[in-house]
Parts: sequence; structure tokens; C-alpha cells
Amino acid sequence: MAKTMPTTWLDISIPEQYCQLWHHDKLVFSAAVSTALNGPGEQEGSGCTPRGWHQIRACIGQGQPVNMVFVGRRPTGERYTPDLGKTFPDRDWILTRILWLSGLELGKNRLGNVDTMRRYIYIHGCPDALPMGQALSHGCIRMHNRDLLTLFEQVKPGLKVWIHE
Repeated sequence: MAKTMPTTWLDISIPEQYCQLWHHDKLVFSAAVSTALNGPGEQEGSGCTPRGWHQIRACIGQGQPVNMVFVGRRPTGERYTPDLGKTFPDRDWILTRILWLSGLELGKNRLGNVDTMRRYIYIHGCPDALPMGQALSHGCIRMHNRDLLTLFEQVKPGLKVWIHE
């Protein structure tokens, strides 16, 4: 990562559970998120949210309806409903859009057993009934669908993402 700050970046705070989009030192978007229940960490299989500088590798789901269910980054054709949630209560729902993250710091969040991209860490939608502002995810950064749709329209692959404690 360059030693200078990018002009546009996402700031994700693990302790404060927020996602903010900054452009030329001006806040242009802010929303509550839910990071990992297991806390911060980079180790594969940890269920933790990785820290450090990342970038958006891919923006997935353009044109899909709200609450579209994704598995393996592909829409299943199912749309989440509370009844579907009751049928599969232990499922980790990935809904509406996916911003797939890739680490930029060799040995910290890139390559080896700490690789964010190979861990399939996303910013993604979730059922709107799930609480935000609390660490409850399996490692990803969850957002309510309305907020994710707003953010999705303002970002593109290559955007830098700072995840920190």
C-alpha cells in the first residue's frame, strides 16, 4: 500500500461497527455494519474480520433484486423471506450485492494462510431483521440491504478499503 492516503476510500471500524466512504476528506456515505463475532484476525478458518488495507476485487450482483440469495458469489434464484430464514435458521445469508475484498498487505492479509480474497471475505447484504452495530458475522462485513445498495452505486473494483480496530 502506498504511504499516501488514497483520495477515495472505505473506512471500516471494527470497534465502532461502521462503514464510511470518504472522498477528498469529505464523508459521502456512512452506515452501521456487523463484523465478525470472533473479532478481528486474519488467519484462515478463524471466522474473524481481517484488518489492514484491502481493495474491492469485484462488485457482484448488479441488476439483481433486493434479497436475492447468493451462494458461491452466484445468484440462486431464491429471494430471502422471513419464512425462508425460519426454514434454514443456521444459514449465513449473503443477499442483494457482494463487494469481494482482496488484501493489499503481503503476509498480513494477502497470500498464504491470511489471504482475505481466498477466505472469501465480502461486504454483503443480510436479512434486514439482523442487528447492525454488533459484531455477529462469520468474518465478513454485513450491511442492511438498503445501505449496501446505496454504497454499491458509489464504489468500483480497485477502491481501497481500510479495516481497523
